[in-house]
Amino acid sequence: MKQLVLASNNAKKMRELDALLAPLGFEIIPQGLLGIPEADEPHATFIENALAKARHAARHSDLPALADDSGLCVRALGGAPGVISARYAGEPKSDARNNARLLAELANCATPNDRRAHFVSLLVLCRNADDPQPIIAEGEWHGEILDQARGDNGFGYDPLFFLREFGQTAAELDADTKNRVSHRGQAMQKLIERLPEL
Repeated sequence: MKQLVLASNNAKKMRELDALLAPLGFEIIPQGLLGIPEADEPHATFIENALAKARHAARHSDLPALADDSGLCVRALGGAPGVISARYAGEPKSDARNNARLLAELANCATPNDRRAHFVSLLVLCRNADDPQPIIAEGEWHGEILDQARGDNGFGYDPLFFLREFGQTAAELDADTKNRVSHRGQAMQKLIERLPEL
């Protein structure tokens, strides 16, 4: 079985990625189990942050490393919360406070009725810390923001992210459906197509 270090300590993200990669013979090891600290994410784009996290985990583990940088981009907020989605309401991270801030910002913006949004997932797989050609895959998932939370599945902004084609929020979808159609699921399918390059 091939080992990959996941450049994240997010247990829910770990479960999603493990469900997608385990059937392909990959063992996903969260970086925390190896004593690897989280990398800084100072960049303005998802790709730069994902690349920094993957290189950091590969350097500390001497194993191939997979990083995901993802977030929610809301049209009426100029793309916010974007790369700071997990920390939108500050430290410590809190899904509840992030969701509350998002609703407050939408209520106070110039176009509060424009609730279009999309999730972005940027996956980067580095074979080693100095990989000159890392495998990069991107996915987007389009929906809109509700004015109140619905559903108990998922995490982050999922309870507010409504999908018209399903008539449900991301937090109301079952795990298999979410893994198939989400931003992370789309990015992972593109990545899987290139895994033979490992």
